Order: sequence, then C-alpha cells, then structure tokens
Amino acid sequence: MFDKMKGLLEMQKKMQIIKQELDNANFDIASSDGLVKITMNGSQEVKEVIIKNGIQESEKVDLERSLKDTFNRSIKHSQEIAAKKMRDVVGFNLPGLT
Repeated sequence: MFDKMKGLLEMQKKMQIIKQELDNANFDIASSDGLVKITMNGSQEVKEVIIKNGIQESEKVDLERSLKDTFNRSIKHSQEIAAKKMRDVVGFNLPGLT
C-alpha cells in the first residue's frame, strides 16, 4: 500500500514538472491564407491572436480579443470534459487534470 502511495506522489511530481514545461512552451500557427496567426502554449492556452490588416484598427483589436477569449474558453471546457471522464474511469480526481 505504501509503495502505491509513494508511486502516486512521484507521478504527481512528474506531472507538475511536465505542466510547467508545457506552460512555458509557446508556438505560432498561421492560417493557410496568412490572415490570422495564433500563439498558444503547450497547455492549450491562447496567448495571442493577430489578424492581418484589412479592417479598421479598433475593430481588429476587438476581434483579436474576442477570438482569444473564445478559444481559451472552448479549450478550458474541453479540458473539464476530459477531466470528468478521467474521474469517472479512475473513481477519483487525478491531481493536475484541473
């Protein structure tokens, strides 16, 4: 029993290290037409949305902010669904899965 608890604690520490690494890993993806660029980290958090010129600056800023917020909320929702499914499978909440 003690060995299992020790193994779970070690796994939790490894998961925390991986989460920190994912939080710090950023990447950019551009749309195929080059009009939109999204910067995201490895934890699926949208850091920035950039839209190429072509609309008024005030509209562009609002649209970029709205896209960023919408992406982040949809990703968070998908993570919550995944965490619930994992809870249902293992019977308890796994640390680090929201």
